[in-house]
Amino acid sequence: MMTTSRKNDPLEPAGPDCDVVTVPARQGLEAVDILRRGAGEAVGPVLHDGGCDTLGFLVPPGTAAAWDVPGSVCTETDGRGICLTPDRSAEGSDWLVPPGEADLATDPAVLREALGQAQRMIEAADSCS
Repeated sequence: MMTTSRKNDPLEPAGPDCDVVTVPARQGLEAVDILRRGAGEAVGPVLHDGGCDTLGFLVPPGTAAAWDVPGSVCTETDGRGICLTPDRSAEGSDWLVPPGEADLATDPAVLREALGQAQRMIEAADSCS
C-alpha cells in the first residue's frame, strides 16, 4: 500500500514508480470499457480529474520514454504524487478504477491498442451525427 510522505515533500517519492498516461475523458472511458471486456486484458488503476476532462491510466515505469500515441501524454512520476489507496488519490482527482479493484498497472501495449480502438469508435459515432 502506498502513502504520501508525512512532509508531503514533492522531492520525496510517495510510492512505487509508475508512469501515467493521460487521455481525454471520452476516449479514456471507451478504453476502460474495451479493457474490461477483453479476454485477460486487465485495466490497472485509473484516475479522473476533478472536472472529468481527462483520465489517467497508471502504467509501468519507463513507458513514457517510448509513448507515442497521438492525443495522449505519458508522464513519469517516479512515485511522486500518486497514493495507491482506494480512499486517496492525487490532489484534484479521484479514482475511476480504484487500486485493489485492478492490477497494479495497465500493460502499455494493451492500453495503446484499446485507445486506438476507442478513437476509431468515437470517430465512427461522430461521423454518423
